Amino acid sequence: MKAGLIEKGPGRTLLLGALVNSVGSGVMLTVSALYFTRIVGFTPSQLGLGLSVAGIAGLFAGVPFGHLADRRGARGTTTLLLLLAGAATVAYLATESFPLFVLVAFFYAVFERGAHAARQALIPAVLGGESLVRVRAKIRVVTNIGTSLGAALGGLALLWDTRAAYQLTFALDALTFVTCGLLFLRLPAVPRAPERAPGEPRLAVLRDRPYALLALINMVMLLHVPILRVVIPLWIALHTGAPRWLTAVLLLVNTLAVVAFQVRVTRGIDTLEPAVRAFRVAGVVLLACCAVFALSAGRGAVTATAALVVAAGLHVYGEMVQSAGSWVIGYELAPAEKQGQYQGLFNTGVAAVQMFGPVSLTLLVVDWGAPGWLVLGAVFLAGGLLMGPAVRWAESRRPDPAAAGATPLTTA
Repeated sequence: MKAGLIEKGPGRTLLLGALVNSVGSGVMLTVSALYFTRIVGFTPSQLGLGLSVAGIAGLFAGVPFGHLADRRGARGTTTLLLLLAGAATVAYLATESFPLFVLVAFFYAVFERGAHAARQALIPAVLGGESLVRVRAKIRVVTNIGTSLGAALGGLALLWDTRAAYQLTFALDALTFVTCGLLFLRLPAVPRAPERAPGEPRLAVLRDRPYALLALINMVMLLHVPILRVVIPLWIALHTGAPRWLTAVLLLVNTLAVVAFQVRVTRGIDTLEPAVRAFRVAGVVLLACCAVFALSAGRGAVTATAALVVAAGLHVYGEMVQSAGSWVIGYELAPAEKQGQYQGLFNTGVAAVQMFGPVSLTLLVVDWGAPGWLVLGAVFLAGGLLMGPAVRWAESRRPDPAAAGATPLTTA
C-alpha cells in the first residue's frame, strides 16, 4: 500500500478490508453478466429482471441492518453479514434455474447492502481520535485501486471464457467477503447502543425529516456516478465525433485522479461549515461539467475530444468534493448511538442511483441531447445550494449536539 495511504491501528484494518473486498467487487462487475448469460443460459431480460428484484431488496436493507448493528454491535454484525454475502456468492455457482437465481440474488443484495450499512456504523465507532474524513477518503482511494485490480482479474476470466474460469472468479469474490469479515474481527469491540427510551420509535431515522432531506439531496448529487460508466459511452457514440475508445481513457483518468487527489481534496473538509461549502462548490463544478459535455455535441473528433477531457476533469473534481462533504454531513448530523440506521438511510442513495440513475440519465441526456445536460447541471447546482439550508434545519432540530452524538472530526 502506497505510503500516503498508510494508517495505524483501526484505520489500517479498515483500509485493508476495503481493498480486499473491492477486488472481489471488481471481479463480479466484470464477469457476472456474461457468466449468467453465456454460461448459465439466462436471457438478458431474465438477468435484468433478477437483478432488479435484488436491487429493490438492497434498497430496503440499509436501515434495518444498520439498526441491527446499533443494537447488536457494529463489528460482529458487519462480520456476520460479510460472511453471509460470501456464502450467497458461493450459492451462485449452484444456480442453474431462474427462480433460484432470483432467490440467491435477493439474499446476496440484502447481505451485501446490509454489510455496507453496518460497516458505516463501524467506521466512526472504532476510529476514535483519528480523522474520520481522512480515513474515509483513503477508503475511497483503495476501493478504486481494488476495483481496478479486480476488473483486471475478471478480464483474464473473460479472455479464457470457460465455465471454470468464471466460477473461479465467483470463488475469489466469496473469499474476499470472508477475508474482509475476518479482518474486521481485529478491530476493537463496539459496545451496543443503549435501550431506546420509552415511546421512542424503533427506527427513529424514518421519522427524522431533516435527515431524510439531507439523504435525498445527497442522492440527487450522486447522479454524477453513472455519467462516465453509462452515459458517456453512449454520448460519444451517438452525439460526437470523438473516438469510442476515449471512454476507456476517461474512466482511467477518473480512477487515477481519485487515487492521486481524493485525500488532498478532502483536507480541511472536516466540520459542517466547510462540508456545506464543498456541496456548493460541487454544484457549481458539476454544472460546468454538464455544460462542457453539452458543448461536445455535434463536434468533430479533435474538438469533441478536447471538450470531453475538460468535462471529465471537472466531473472528477466535483465528485471528490461532493464525496468529502457527504461524509461529514452524514456522520455529524446522526446520533452516535444510531449511526447504523442513520448511515443505512443516508447511503441508500448509492443503491437507488445504481438502480434508477442509468435509465433516467439515458432518457434525459442521451435521448434529449444537449438540453438534457443543461437540465442535469441545473439539478446539480440546486442540490449543492440546497444542502446549506437543509443542514441548518437539521442542526436546529438537535437540542444538544453533543448529546445527539455529533461525531468529532479532527483535521487531517
